[in-house]
Amino acid sequence: MPFRLFRTKSLEQLRASADEPEHQLKRNLGAFDLTMFGIGAIIGAGIFSSIGTAAAGNMVDGRLPAGPGLVLSILIVALICGFTALAYAELASMIPVSGSAYAYATLGELMAWIIGWDLLLEYAISNVAVAISWGDYARSFLSSVFHVDIPGWLGMDPRSALKLADGVPAMGLSAKLHALAQAKAGGLDGAALFAHWDVVKAAPTVAGLPITINLLAVVITALITWLCYIGIKESARVNSVMVVLKVMILLAVVGLGARFINPGNWHPFVPHGWGGIQAGAAIIFFAFIGFDAVSTTAEECRDPGKDLPRGILWSLGICTVIYAAVALVVTGMLHYTKLGGIADPLAYIFTEHKMAGIAAVISFGAVIATTAALLVYQVGQPRIFMSMSRDGLLGPWFGHVHKRFKTPSHATVLTGFLVAIPAALLNIDEVVELANIGTLFAFVIVCAAVMILRKRRPEAPRKFVMPLPWVVAPLGILGCVWIARGLPALTWYRFFIWLAIGLVIYFLYGARKSRLQEAAPAL
Repeated sequence: MPFRLFRTKSLEQLRASADEPEHQLKRNLGAFDLTMFGIGAIIGAGIFSSIGTAAAGNMVDGRLPAGPGLVLSILIVALICGFTALAYAELASMIPVSGSAYAYATLGELMAWIIGWDLLLEYAISNVAVAISWGDYARSFLSSVFHVDIPGWLGMDPRSALKLADGVPAMGLSAKLHALAQAKAGGLDGAALFAHWDVVKAAPTVAGLPITINLLAVVITALITWLCYIGIKESARVNSVMVVLKVMILLAVVGLGARFINPGNWHPFVPHGWGGIQAGAAIIFFAFIGFDAVSTTAEECRDPGKDLPRGILWSLGICTVIYAAVALVVTGMLHYTKLGGIADPLAYIFTEHKMAGIAAVISFGAVIATTAALLVYQVGQPRIFMSMSRDGLLGPWFGHVHKRFKTPSHATVLTGFLVAIPAALLNIDEVVELANIGTLFAFVIVCAAVMILRKRRPEAPRKFVMPLPWVVAPLGILGCVWIARGLPALTWYRFFIWLAIGLVIYFLYGARKSRLQEAAPAL
């Protein structure tokens, strides 16, 4: 058994598995499409919502503000992601296969399973967070621009709806429901008890439990899932349109906002030194997640050896320049201390400068940005399922390819449910940090895989070669560890629980059904 856990697949086996007729996908994508996918994934809810929190910090939670020095946090995170992007580019040019192929070729089957399971955490959980954010932005946009008000109980998760007001002692669920019943009957002051009394008061109840759901998050997930189901090229076209729109809006923020910069707002530039920059990096990292999703489309590229590296590196470089410019403008237009607790900081700063029309356009841009990010992640996750199924680590149902659309149809529908249900019922704070740690773990493995393959298969063809691999790859690993240290202990506990669940599934199914196991001679 120990030997079986670390058995590997050769590069030739991995490439051959992607060419099996029943698993073949349409090769429609070029470097432009991949760059657009990367930008679509990277520029999402993060830059539109987290930039204010990263700049202002939260001293109550012990998170130091980065202040105007947030631009340094952005550049440091971009550099760390750049190291990892180079690793992805080399591996993608060698092994143009979706999923955990890099680990399967280097660290063995057990690690391949762990990475596949971890990527589920990265893509699916990230999409849950993005869908929740989309629901919030869309509800606000519909209300402010079209005066269409979605009832509060159709735009909020159950835990947030039952959140107690500040100063109210903590109580269990049964006590909350009892207090809610009394408040609805007029025996208690509901507004003094519940932070969102207007929502919970209007919500229908079943057995005393208020029914609240983020309906818009479910709707957008269903629409995006349908688009991913019918074809990769259709998804790419829609994504390209959304990318152009949101990049234009961010460039407008920079161009218009530059006129209102007050250099005095940049002093002090780094108010809390290195600690503030690190704290800002831990938050803003979520805004960079996504460039790695380009590699999941490897089997749909016309020339993956050349186009995948270009798509990964170009998208990361373009987004870094845009992020740095936006950070300088935001902190220059308004002092960083005024950005704390603001969910829509880009729109807020223009509202503060009496430009409500521009603020509305930015809110629209946030809706477009989160839609594009949702699309790219929803494209990536089914291909992870398909790759694991092809290896026998998951059942054949997960690897089914639609005869007409040539997409992993079963896995796409499953991913839609895996995103829609949690997005309807969970709070965004419960999922964002899990997505961060899952991504960082995957980045570490990819950097390690480059070094291992340089030793094991130095002769293997590489259409893209990472420069200085024995320097760049270790720096990528150390950088990811540095960012991960900024995550709270609870996130680490949840991550280990997630991995434990994955190991149980692997030993009950994957280890016995693996195609390498089937091919192994009987002893």
